Amino acid sequence: MLSFFHTTIGYFFNTTVIVLSVYGFLWVQLYLALSGVENSALGNDTNSKKALSAVINEELVIQFGLFMTLPAILESSVESGFLEAIWEFLVMQLQLSTVFYTFSMGTRVHFFGRTVLHGGAKYRQTGRGFGLRHRSFADIYRLYARSHFIKAIEFGLILMVYATYTPSAKVTFFYIDMSLTCWLLVLSWIFAPFLFNPLGFDWLKTVYDFEEFMNWIWYRDGVFVKATQSWEHWWYEEQYHLVTTSLWGKLLEIVLNLRFFFFQYGIVYNLGISGQSRSGFVYLWSWIFIFAAFGIYLTMVYVRNNYGAKKHIYVRLAESLLMVLGILLVIALRQFTDFRYVDIFISLLAFIPSGWGLLSIAQVFRPLRHTRLWDSVVSLARYCEIMFGVIVMGPVAVLSWMPGFQSMQTRILFNEAFSKGLQVFKIITEKGYQTDV
Repeated sequence: MLSFFHTTIGYFFNTTVIVLSVYGFLWVQLYLALSGVENSALGNDTNSKKALSAVINEELVIQFGLFMTLPAILESSVESGFLEAIWEFLVMQLQLSTVFYTFSMGTRVHFFGRTVLHGGAKYRQTGRGFGLRHRSFADIYRLYARSHFIKAIEFGLILMVYATYTPSAKVTFFYIDMSLTCWLLVLSWIFAPFLFNPLGFDWLKTVYDFEEFMNWIWYRDGVFVKATQSWEHWWYEEQYHLVTTSLWGKLLEIVLNLRFFFFQYGIVYNLGISGQSRSGFVYLWSWIFIFAAFGIYLTMVYVRNNYGAKKHIYVRLAESLLMVLGILLVIALRQFTDFRYVDIFISLLAFIPSGWGLLSIAQVFRPLRHTRLWDSVVSLARYCEIMFGVIVMGPVAVLSWMPGFQSMQTRILFNEAFSKGLQVFKIITEKGYQTDV
């Protein structure tokens, strides 16, 4: 029975159920926090919060422990003995095998779910290869943006919004106990490609990788352009499964992307400008603001495209007018409503997911590709990809700047080679130099 959860198709099904359970857990917690149900149900009762935390974490321990860890330990114990299996398991944890396993689980779940929804099964790399060559950030982003990075950012955003609006965050231990495993999942999906990438935290490599990433983002698509050269070409390739899928596949894709609008629905009612109102007009006005912002963006794009080359004064005039109108709008809202300056930053947590949801739904309607509106969709998608790249690359840049972190990463990756006296750092640097040449 355990082999079903550790091998064959049951393994993919099991990992999919686990990740979907994390999805369900986080979204339900977000709903309880934004709707006020959690506050009214638990209130300030610390004992109730601890009891709820114990129940949830016991379930997660059973899921990750029984279904995932136990089969591996039993398999190793049959081959080498129980004590040797326990020791091997502990050594694997020190070698960050849990991080790698969690990351590879995300790869399997993403492509297994896509195949179930849209078909098109084929071989997918899970990152098991042992490499000495440094992979650039552009390569890593192309491989893992859709399967790991965006999902990790979604989870992280849910956890941050939950921490902002739940009364449970006031009990620090309770919040950590509730969200620790989810944060470990987020960190694993973001940092694993860099942890197992030689020279992944080298400062100069990080700077060059980000420059290459930006060049790849802004490179225009063409007839003979490859996905490794142009973001736009890669973006169209990532949507190819939506072209070949059935009508039901497209409908399911739209339904799944509707979850991003819940951020906006929950957060706008907690803004100061809403005045604690629960009227549907508050949500309607938030959508009016989104479409107004999109209209302003289209106007600015039109001005830049038509007057940016020869008549710069018109572009500067439009930008100045937009800035003045923005300042006047903030002053008016401050004067006549309960608007707070922090509402500007909080609203970004609502409108950015809604924008990504609209872009994801727009990708389903590929006939729009031959309209002028599609150019704006591509442009907005490009800026979103830049934002995601900065979010992923920012912590990596900070760790690369810290002294000693690169040496520690190299030591963890090539511990056995160090123990045998090999000068690994020279090998990987010379390998990278030969590749660059």
